[in-house]
Amino acid sequence: MAATTTSKAVDLAIAHCEAWARQDWEAARQALADDVTVLVTTTMPGAPRTDTTGADDYMVGLEFFASPIVASSLKVLSNEGDDKNALLHLTVDIDGPPFGQMTVHSARIYLFDENGKIKDEHVAFYGSPR
Repeated sequence: MAATTTSKAVDLAIAHCEAWARQDWEAARQALADDVTVLVTTTMPGAPRTDTTGADDYMVGLEFFASPIVASSLKVLSNEGDDKNALLHLTVDIDGPPFGQMTVHSARIYLFDENGKIKDEHVAFYGSPR
């Protein structure tokens, strides 16, 4: 499922993606700093831009996004990182509202704090029909 990891931050980022892709909300939440920020953008018509602060708001958006993910569809296509930063290119298949059946392609960049928690995440994505 995951590409070869290259750093501590990449390992943490992939573990987080694997947690939400299997809808393990507790594990996904545990990866977050309390004051995590997330910025999500897309070129897809009708998809909202997300810019939130705080683990609670992050989880609301994450559960909305990840709930229709098809089990075992996460693919990490590439990664790069160091001890604090990670960049992932990945895909997941979704089947459900609001977009129906599609493959979501995303680039995700992470900053981790001194405790190995996600401090900042930026996501750019688009979807293509399956």
